[in-house]
Amino acid sequence: MTLFKISLSVVLTSLSISLISCQKDSNVDKQSVYQAQLVAEDESHDVESLKELAEIGDAFAQHNLGVMYEQGKGVEQDYTKAVKWFKKAAEQGFVESQHNLGVMYEQGKGVEQNYNESAKWRLKAAEQGFALSQYNLALMYDAGKGVEQDYTKAVKWFKKAAEQDYGPAQLNLGYHYVEGVGVPQNPNIAMKWYTKAAEQNNADAQYSIGLLYYLGEGSEKNYVQAIKWFTKAAEQNNADAQYNLGLMYIKGEGVKSNSIDAKEWFKKSCENGNQIGCDNYYSLSEL
Repeated sequence: MTLFKISLSVVLTSLSISLISCQKDSNVDKQSVYQAQLVAEDESHDVESLKELAEIGDAFAQHNLGVMYEQGKGVEQDYTKAVKWFKKAAEQGFVESQHNLGVMYEQGKGVEQNYNESAKWRLKAAEQGFALSQYNLALMYDAGKGVEQDYTKAVKWFKKAAEQDYGPAQLNLGYHYVEGVGVPQNPNIAMKWYTKAAEQNNADAQYSIGLLYYLGEGSEKNYVQAIKWFTKAAEQNNADAQYNLGLMYIKGEGVKSNSIDAKEWFKKSCENGNQIGCDNYYSLSEL
């Protein structure tokens, strides 16, 4: 009993308040090759027809041929040929190929890895309003990857993608407003963008809303709302939310104090990699 109190009291001195990193993606793989316009690829005559069209400059065919070579569907996988066809379509302004070419240069697939070239092609696609490229370009400005680090430009591109209802961009835009990075600090605006992402079931955004309610930033302090949003995120296996729920159940914040529920959330947090959650779970188990 004494050991548990000593161990847990250190944890309970402050709720974990670290925000999700703006580099963390939630439900979208930013590196995946865009293939919304992939055509049927399982019949050889379709491939040959595409090749004929691609050779005479049809950008749609060039793009889809690039996707097929990148995926190895209907043809033998060949990243070099994928890049070749993406580039031909991209040079004609085909936005999906511009995006894909940016991915290939970033990953070094079929070409020598080159972040500058990746940023160049993503910018072309972003300027055409392609949300995924706007988002990725923002990440590059955040990290200074292929471009000079510029938080103001990062916010600009996050906002453009966020305004197209792209959840990960909304999440990261919220982060920038919380931290005051590239924009004046404003937790009220952060709450707005987190809410938009959370409405798309983005667990990191749900966690961040819970955190703002807990701290009373961007809203009145409200432990009941904090519990609500932490629970939404925790049910999607967000380890930080699970950990914070454990603390709130121990402390009786927004809920009746309940060590059994606290133990269960600490256990889930532990299973998802939160070491302090493990420590608290083991301490509760010894009681």
